[in-house]
Amino acid sequence: MRPAFTHIALHVADLDRSIRFYEDFCGLETVHLRDDPEGAKVAWLAEPGKGDQLVIVLIDKGNPLPQPDGDFSHLGFALESRDAVDALAARGGELLAWPPRQAPYPVGYYCALKDPDGRFIEFSYGQPLGPGAET
Repeated sequence: MRPAFTHIALHVADLDRSIRFYEDFCGLETVHLRDDPEGAKVAWLAEPGKGDQLVIVLIDKGNPLPQPDGDFSHLGFALESRDAVDALAARGGELLAWPPRQAPYPVGYYCALKDPDGRFIEFSYGQPLGPGAET
């Protein structure tokens, strides 16, 4: 059997604040919430209707460090248009890490916010993995 990619797990400093960020900016929903036997709280978040395919697991009581300059590690989310990228960047306010910009294929048009723990979260249009892939 070939392995199936099911989740990414991240430690977060404040679980409730991180859940709000990922629900508000990324459109994810909480599909599972529990207290771990070791005392941590755990939340699974997924795109609506896709909680059985791929989830982000958030684990509280973490001490993540913000990403240093030059570290472009990130989670990526596709949006439906360039205007949607611009609107999200504007709504992000002080969370904006990378202003909207156009890059050559396959990158497309993108911006990034920092989540509550300082991780880069990219929002793009025109990549081959989401809306606008045909452009």
